[in-house]
Amino acid sequence: MTRLGAVFRPQLAPERLRGVARAADDAGLEELWLWEDCFREGGISTAAAALAWTERTRVGVGLLPVPLRNVAITAMEAAALHRMFPGRAVVGVGHGVQDWMGQVGARAESPLTLLREHLEALRALLRGERLSVQGRYVELDGVALDWPPERAVEVLAGATGPRTLRLSGEAADGTILTSATPPDGVRRARRLIDEGRAAAGRGGPHRVVVYLLTATGADAAARLRADLVAEGLDAVPGLGVAGDAGAVAEAVRRLAEAGADTVVLQPTGDEPDPEGFVRFAAEEVRPLVP
Repeated sequence: MTRLGAVFRPQLAPERLRGVARAADDAGLEELWLWEDCFREGGISTAAAALAWTERTRVGVGLLPVPLRNVAITAMEAAALHRMFPGRAVVGVGHGVQDWMGQVGARAESPLTLLREHLEALRALLRGERLSVQGRYVELDGVALDWPPERAVEVLAGATGPRTLRLSGEAADGTILTSATPPDGVRRARRLIDEGRAAAGRGGPHRVVVYLLTATGADAAARLRADLVAEGLDAVPGLGVAGDAGAVAEAVRRLAEAGADTVVLQPTGDEPDPEGFVRFAAEEVRPLVP
């Protein structure tokens, strides 16, 4: 079954999160996703709050930029979420926006090497291993978590380019794709992820999460186009959806058929009713998605 979620965009003030999270939980939304965009809201702090304010909804962070974080801190915070809210936290990591990383003096010379080292160390620490590594970016000397998760947890990686998609297949448990990914892009991503998994000799499931830019209600088509234009994506066919629940569900089905396991509805930056948007996803779109 395709999982369905929605994004709380960090263009909204942090104090708006409580109402949106509660609306999502009350409506039965499966997943609420948060972003750690510079220089807005912290991913772990907002995830912890959203998890505390809800009872059922899974809360994903998609994603934490690894240049900003020592992997031991990422592991400590992720483990705490998993122990306090078993089965409801999802953590993804990635390169981050390179211009933002440069603004804070954290731009890596080799983002791919950094992400690989971070993923490998993070997954090992969350498995409860004691780790000593001397990598190009990650250095640990006998580090182990006192409170690792009590059961296996997944670590997702954000990826767009071919090398990062293959790396995600090799070193992550799932992949997050941006809203700039049409159905054909999901198929290409799946192939590249599978190449990485095969190269690493990995089996088992690998969850693919894709954001779907979504507008509904008054002026939906105009709001969708404005967001696509702002991102320079208006010429890319098959991106985003504007319309009622039927139209949105059909767009979700196309992504699912292309290989997405989870589709996360991403409202436009000027969405006038964030609480209504998550209710729309749960109560109107969800029943129409297999």
